[in-house]
Amino acid sequence: MVRSGWGAQLCDITVGRNPEAAMEGYRAIPVHEQGVRIPIDGVALDADLAVPADVHGIVLFAHGSGSSRHSPRNRYVAEVLHHGGFATLLLDLLTPDEERLDRATAALRFDIALLATRLGVATDWVRVQKPVAHLEAGYFGASTGAAAALVAAAERPGIVHAVVSRGGRPDLAGDALEKVEAPTLLIVGGNDAQVIELNRRASRRLHAPKELVIVPGATHLFEEPGTLEEVARLATTWFARYLGGVPQPAPRSAW
Repeated sequence: MVRSGWGAQLCDITVGRNPEAAMEGYRAIPVHEQGVRIPIDGVALDADLAVPADVHGIVLFAHGSGSSRHSPRNRYVAEVLHHGGFATLLLDLLTPDEERLDRATAALRFDIALLATRLGVATDWVRVQKPVAHLEAGYFGASTGAAAALVAAAERPGIVHAVVSRGGRPDLAGDALEKVEAPTLLIVGGNDAQVIELNRRASRRLHAPKELVIVPGATHLFEEPGTLEEVARLATTWFARYLGGVPQPAPRSAW
């Protein structure tokens, strides 16, 4: 199914190019946050685990090329998910040394197998952490991180229960697309023509429940006013459907 248009519950705060400023208008909710290090194949990946008091599921973030767990856009989406009753794990899929190498050579950002393996190991780590071990898990992937999320989901049927892609490259998941069992939401900007077509092709290969949503007026990074809020609303609703939880409109801005 392909859907285009704004949802009725779209909140009225303006993110645009400054998502961190928009967060300042949020109603405070109890969230326990901690920095963690996840051991994977002889290295340790830095991550931020946040667990709201009333929690119904956990969403692991796979960032895109050239980004990190500090991405203000992903952190904004994570804030909205907290209000929907979801814990989040924002993690760096590359070590600092690997990030430096990738910035210079772009050698690792398209290594989907490496990124998917690390996301999968992080998922296994989450499943033995007492505060979140009982929660059903989903993935939120951006850009190449979306491909990694789909590959990791294909490798963990029954463990990963939902996937959301923001401006993603699901086509890079290749043959894994046909093995994905988790319901998958593909969100693409209406002005991102090439990526729309790549998402349409990938969607046709998905056998799991799926939906492609095109956000009018949005470019690849969803920098335009109102577009990132729509991504967050769509993601929260999708995870609420498949992981549990109660989607809530983001609190209004103080502006």
